[in-house]
Amino acid sequence: MFGSDRNPARDAGRVSTAGMVLLPIQFTWPYGGDDVSISGSFNGWTELVRMSQVEGCPNVFKAVCAVPHGSHEYKFFVDGEWRHDEQQPHRNGEYGIVNTFDTLPVPAEVSQHQIPAVILNQTIPRISEEDLRASRYQISAFLAAHTVYELLPESGKVVALAVDLPVKQAFHILAEQGIPVAPLWDFYKGKFVGVISASDFILILRQLGNHGSTLREEELETHTISAWKEGKARRNGQVDGHGRPIPRHLIFAGPGDNLKDVALKFLQNGVATIPVIHSSLEDGSFPQLLHLASLSGILKCVCRYFKHCSGSFPMLQLPIYAIPLGTWVPRIGESSSRSFAMLRPTSSLSSALNMLVQARVSSIPIVDDNDSLLDIYSRSDITALAKGRVYTHNLNEMTVYQALQLGQDSNSPYEPRTQRFQMCLHTDTLLKVMEQLANPGVRRLVIVEAGSNRVEGIISLSDVFRFLLG
Repeated sequence: MFGSDRNPARDAGRVSTAGMVLLPIQFTWPYGGDDVSISGSFNGWTELVRMSQVEGCPNVFKAVCAVPHGSHEYKFFVDGEWRHDEQQPHRNGEYGIVNTFDTLPVPAEVSQHQIPAVILNQTIPRISEEDLRASRYQISAFLAAHTVYELLPESGKVVALAVDLPVKQAFHILAEQGIPVAPLWDFYKGKFVGVISASDFILILRQLGNHGSTLREEELETHTISAWKEGKARRNGQVDGHGRPIPRHLIFAGPGDNLKDVALKFLQNGVATIPVIHSSLEDGSFPQLLHLASLSGILKCVCRYFKHCSGSFPMLQLPIYAIPLGTWVPRIGESSSRSFAMLRPTSSLSSALNMLVQARVSSIPIVDDNDSLLDIYSRSDITALAKGRVYTHNLNEMTVYQALQLGQDSNSPYEPRTQRFQMCLHTDTLLKVMEQLANPGVRRLVIVEAGSNRVEGIISLSDVFRFLLG
């Protein structure tokens, strides 16, 4: 135990987390008490984080803290006394016996279908395997019986770019049009050959920030999209025996394709948008670009059809915490095979871009010092950087806060864009979550704690479809 003269939350210096990618970890004290807090090396032992009593479990207290990667010590402050959990890893430290844990990369084979930490000791509603199979079969049959024609709007505009357009001009067009992706048209070949997206802009920004790079800002004025794509293929080793880039086949759908096949095409290829292309000729010449399909559009069709008969599908009435769905804040000492990271407004833009690429996610939650959700930084924000000529800045010196401001009126103060992201509770039903994700532009839903808005997990469109299609 600590003596009264050794208070770790008073003695140690504050640890700065600016610029760090933070991982939300849930801590649990299951031994009762009236007033329980936690402190640790992850916050420099300078702050006592109040722990909340779990409803229905008077002896269990929990708190979610954002911690950087590394090895950490922590201890509980229970009714005025410093204590450690003997059931968790512990050792003798500077402040007596302290609990310990490491945040390290985990092997891919670790199961992602773990019970979320937020529902520890809660009763989990169940449905029979027969009801689950029946619900999935009905949804699968619906998707197989309906076609992409149902995704096509009555009117609208689809932007395509020529492959010989300079890269810099292309990203300015994406920013002006407010779109994160555009199909590429090759006039010489007379067909669509690929897409350019925010992911390309991320890679270009990272390459410009690399002092060993051969790409310079002035070259963006003349460097064409096709030249960039060829260079990227060479850097990734996607070349044939003669050193020529291997052309990648365009992932597209026809208007007559069924929605189940298109949904599986999204999941198998890990893409966010699929062009819908139609040609009246057998050889595919003179193609027409009709639409840019998304999983949210397909999910909207599912919700529209099943909403009024959801009572016949128990699966849709389950709370999301009872379903192997999404990525949740791990419990202390628990592994997770999926990346779950958070950013502070002061985190560097470089760290945000790196996480978007490495974790292959569409967005990252931005939280305050209490780990409450403020905003998100998403791939759709990337093209706004073209307006601010961000490629002239040092990405390590620009913060996420500053990057978000580029997408707003420079004369107005920064405000969280609540219309750009949506939240849900872990008690919300699967149907309610599906309806939220069916909104255009929403690819991930942030699960928050009621009242505090502390982040508890993330659910994506692909998570939902993997579950629905079994």
